[in-house]
Amino acid sequence: MTAVSDLDAIIAGGGIAGASLGARLVAAGMTVVLLEREEHCGMHATGRSAAFWQASLGGDSPERRLSLASRPLFEQGWPGAEVPLLRTRGAIHLTGPCGEDFPATGSLEGADAPRRLSRAELDGKIEGLRDQWTGGWWEESCADIDVAAFHAACLKAFRQGGGQVVTDAELLEANRSEGSWIVRTSQGDYCAPLLVNAAGAWGDIIAARAGVEPLGLEPRRRSVVQLRIGKTGLRDTPFVTDLHESFYFKGEGDNSVWVCPLDQTPSQPCDSAPEELDIATAIDRFQNAIDWPVEAVERRWSGLRTFAPGDGMVFGFDDRAEGFFWCVGQGGMGIQTAPAYSLLCSALIRGEPLDPLLEGVTAADFKPRRSR
Repeated sequence: MTAVSDLDAIIAGGGIAGASLGARLVAAGMTVVLLEREEHCGMHATGRSAAFWQASLGGDSPERRLSLASRPLFEQGWPGAEVPLLRTRGAIHLTGPCGEDFPATGSLEGADAPRRLSRAELDGKIEGLRDQWTGGWWEESCADIDVAAFHAACLKAFRQGGGQVVTDAELLEANRSEGSWIVRTSQGDYCAPLLVNAAGAWGDIIAARAGVEPLGLEPRRRSVVQLRIGKTGLRDTPFVTDLHESFYFKGEGDNSVWVCPLDQTPSQPCDSAPEELDIATAIDRFQNAIDWPVEAVERRWSGLRTFAPGDGMVFGFDDRAEGFFWCVGQGGMGIQTAPAYSLLCSALIRGEPLDPLLEGVTAADFKPRRSR
């Protein structure tokens, strides 16, 4: 079989990482094919994400700088987006048994900086909280992300820029020869000087099939349950968590909420499904936090969030494999940081200076096989 060879890059993985980076590369004039092993793109982590943009997430880290750089990129609109991608709802971090002080917020300013709430102020924002909560911290800028619209906009921009999406295309083998990667898939062969690994939980598997040393990526299961509540007017309920990070809930519909036990159970790459114990834990922690009557479980799901050693994201060329570029390890921040890290990765691939929008972002912080 003759390989498709008029390409500048091959991207393995059609989730938000591959789609957003692909959109950046074709906008810069590159010819790119995106290979997705499933029937449609974004079936795993991206399609199951309960994503929100939260400035405090990730602590005082390089990943936070990506989050802060991504906010204006979301707000100015992604090419191809047909609806606003952010919907601000605010976040409450409860204080009490788990502590009083919000960690590592010194770099946050304005609406991003958490503000302390008294118990009376807390009750003014959400009623029914149990007595153990002494107050909280209010994070005004926390916003829902319309993940489906964002992902669709990335794929639309990619296709309109000349990119080709090939689904049901599992990468079976990749070999380096005469300055190019020859990639064999279940849908045919492709050849390009650059191979981008944006395969999420399957990232180490893709590396191994390309003869590249894996990083030691660890997929971890995260579960969510949607509950019907005997109460209305809940859609705009803030995102609520505790400082110990043992649960969160947020309004979904008029009388429904999403609840998560913030589980991080190590998993093999798979079509993830929630465990009954995790769902029961989520409901128990919700009921111990707030006095709202639970009427029914409406649905439940889980997805895999993939972490590199040290829990830092990995973006950059592998020094041990020519033309092999990593875009993995986004953990639980892959959606909210995608506008910025796709810009970072595009600049690294094309050998260009970082965009001024990436103020404070340093490529060395994300280098493959670094120590942090």
